[in-house]
Amino acid sequence: MESTMGQARSAISKILCGEERSYTRFNLAQNMEGDNSQVEMKLSTDGDEEAPNSAAQNHAQNTYSRQPKRPSKNLAFIVIGIFLIFIIGFLIGYLTNYRQEADSDHCTPVTTEASTWEGPKEEVVPELDWSDIRSLLQDRLTAERFSSRLSDLSQSNHEAGSEGDELLANIVHQAFETYDMSPWNDEHFVKIQIPPSDSSNEVLFGEEQIGIPKGYLSYSATGTKEGRVVYVHYGELGDFENVTGTGIDLTGAVVLLRAGKISFAEKVANAAKLKAAAVLIYPDPADYTFEPSTELYGHVHLGSGDPYTPGFPSFNHTQFPPVKSSGLPEILAQTITANMAAKIVRKMGGLNAPSSWSEGSFVSMYKLGGENDTITVRVNNVLTERRIHNVFGAIKGFMDSDRYVVIGAQRDSWGPGYAKSTVGTSILLELAHAISDMVKNGDFRPRRSIVFASWSAGEYGSVGATEWLEGYLTSLGLKAFSYINLDGALTGHQTFKAAASPLLYKLVQNTMREMKSPIGEKPGEKSLYEQVAGSDWEQAVMVPMQQDDSAYPFLAFSGIPSVSFRFADLRGSGEYPYFGTVLDTKEKLDYATDHRTAQLAASAAQFAGQMALRLVHDHLLRLDVDRYVRHFRLFVAKVNRRVYQLKQSGGVSGTQMEALSVEWLKSAVGSYSRAATDLAVDIQNSDLSDVEMCRTINDRIMRVEANLLSPYVSPKDTPFRHIKFGSGSHTMEALLDHLNAIRERSPDSDTDLFRNQFALATWTIQSCANNLAGDVWAMNNEI
Repeated sequence: MESTMGQARSAISKILCGEERSYTRFNLAQNMEGDNSQVEMKLSTDGDEEAPNSAAQNHAQNTYSRQPKRPSKNLAFIVIGIFLIFIIGFLIGYLTNYRQEADSDHCTPVTTEASTWEGPKEEVVPELDWSDIRSLLQDRLTAERFSSRLSDLSQSNHEAGSEGDELLANIVHQAFETYDMSPWNDEHFVKIQIPPSDSSNEVLFGEEQIGIPKGYLSYSATGTKEGRVVYVHYGELGDFENVTGTGIDLTGAVVLLRAGKISFAEKVANAAKLKAAAVLIYPDPADYTFEPSTELYGHVHLGSGDPYTPGFPSFNHTQFPPVKSSGLPEILAQTITANMAAKIVRKMGGLNAPSSWSEGSFVSMYKLGGENDTITVRVNNVLTERRIHNVFGAIKGFMDSDRYVVIGAQRDSWGPGYAKSTVGTSILLELAHAISDMVKNGDFRPRRSIVFASWSAGEYGSVGATEWLEGYLTSLGLKAFSYINLDGALTGHQTFKAAASPLLYKLVQNTMREMKSPIGEKPGEKSLYEQVAGSDWEQAVMVPMQQDDSAYPFLAFSGIPSVSFRFADLRGSGEYPYFGTVLDTKEKLDYATDHRTAQLAASAAQFAGQMALRLVHDHLLRLDVDRYVRHFRLFVAKVNRRVYQLKQSGGVSGTQMEALSVEWLKSAVGSYSRAATDLAVDIQNSDLSDVEMCRTINDRIMRVEANLLSPYVSPKDTPFRHIKFGSGSHTMEALLDHLNAIRERSPDSDTDLFRNQFALATWTIQSCANNLAGDVWAMNNEI
């Protein structure tokens, strides 16, 4: 209203006193990285612009002022004009103020195209509401477009750094260029392990050759090891406990494991803890229905990124002393076919394995292995350097362009990789096409930016994505507020699964409510939520995020709220059996999707797109900070129970653990809970049209995940620093395990180490609460 009245007063002044000329000068300069711009604005008057002639002007003005003033003949018309201008200004101001109070779901274009935030900007009248935006996106994501896109991107060989990988990178780059997304590349030189060209890997039982596998596990130790073979089911910690409980010593043993349930890297790490010499992994017919001669491919780095540059990026000419990741195994690891495994199993003796381990397998009863059942494993993999490229494109926001959601997909694969990478890359490009069209046509103007990323070397442990995170760790932590992973988004047609940060649970839930279900007996009849949620949607839909998930390093390494999702089958754990094989083809996926691959790919794109648009559309970020309160309280309850059990057992009498208290942890969790509640109150009392206020609130929201990265461990030595989802002695789960070890008086327990880690974890939660509270004078802590 004040602006409108000011315009009216200015108009009156011009009528009575003459009109002053002014202009605005803009200087828009963009830096080389493309994400920061500067806007210089200068307001000038005639006097400012023509200073050299000021003396002549003063003379002319003095001459004019000495002329006699003539009374106006149109005084009555001037008075009427002033009155009309006042009335019109009042009405315009009233209508403008009324429309600015529209619902927050409306899209709000702004009046400047500067790409960095330079303070509050004036918003204009909303054009489309959220339902219209969803419809526009859905109209652009059709099965016909996906059929064509999937065909264009299908390649038989696009291993990381190969010609096929480079060809796809160029296709992605050209597409982003066509969509006016100012694409750029990110180049890295990474070390990967490949099979030997002049020799082979080999497995022998006694003197008999079991086979020469073509499949392999990258980053395995190399050499030759011989030892007794022991069958340990899936290689989970519980499986190893069952075997060692029978009295079998695994030191120097060759462990035979079934693929599935946990990653290859976790299986090998579990075996290494018990000092095994080598690990053989095979696809059991109970889990995999493909031909028993099928080879498996994978990696065994318990981490992500290039393991020979841990914690820092593999840029060209990087000069560092020789170093390697702590997640690299020191033991041999090799995949074998089901046929090779059958030969070994039928020769094994010893004790019977638990009967449940044999269900559906090729033998009626597994044996754990006799002392004289000797296996020899030779691994001759070769370490080599490859140049890889990540490809990016961006749709810049019109309000907070320096804040962005990242949408990414892996581009490479061991073989055809149709479900693993082709579908995800197709979704990436179709989303980029659809959203860029909406922006170009003026249908949608995002407040924040969207970055589209095509990663290379994903099959070796999210190498391309992690190298990018390591290269821009500090800036990404302040700017990227979410990551949406498209890898493996389509593996079946019977159900829907998702893995995410707790901050994104509500967004996943609401998106499911808004989408028509593409699965079920009658697709489109129910919402996706109604189709799969049941009575407990979290139990039915949400699954833990695994370390081999491409979204995991974003969450656990960089502290960026992340989400992965997939349309899947109901069998077993819903895992797609053809990942890591050369059978990941169009034909296999078409069969798994009931020949509706294109339609389901369009639905997956709609799901990812709606989440992304919601995150860049609303005034406030759709991140639910209150969700972590539940996780923290559950942790407190578990710690409290185990500390009580420890003290009751009498195992801490006379030690420093006797004085251990959970009160400090309770206080920290209470501080976080109060900060989350206070934030909700601040939001409720805020004016969403106040751009600066919204940005301040969003700053508090988007830093929650990053503040759960422990600052007390090194990103180089312990890359997954997240206290909830990371790995290492600093995590909440490790603290619970350590309490159990102390109670059981395990030789691996260390009470001093536990007390130190317990204090640091508590303060990490407290620091997160402090940041969420906002300004220091707003904190309500009770420590």
